[in-house]
Amino acid sequence: MVQKKYFKTKDYCNVKFSFNVENAETIEILGLNSDWQNSIIMSRKKDGSFTADVSLPKNSKHEFKYLVNTKVWANEPEADAQQPNEFGGSNSVIIL
Repeated sequence: MVQKKYFKTKDYCNVKFSFNVENAETIEILGLNSDWQNSIIMSRKKDGSFTADVSLPKNSKHEFKYLVNTKVWANEPEADAQQPNEFGGSNSVIIL
């Protein structure tokens, strides 16, 4: 799930990412701000889900994917869109 919180006086939006996969030990977010090298490590909650809060610029569009257990790529089912990628799959898209 992706939740967006806009501020009238700020040029960014706070975005809360929540994702849950059975048997996940770690989940990372890659691709935000076109950065596919540096991941955002999501925090594990008591219920087994993972969350991360990220500030992203308003009026922007970001492709991203989740990396589960450092080997399985997953898309966000509630993303604003899905965009085909160069590997024959797709990336999740968030539009702010």
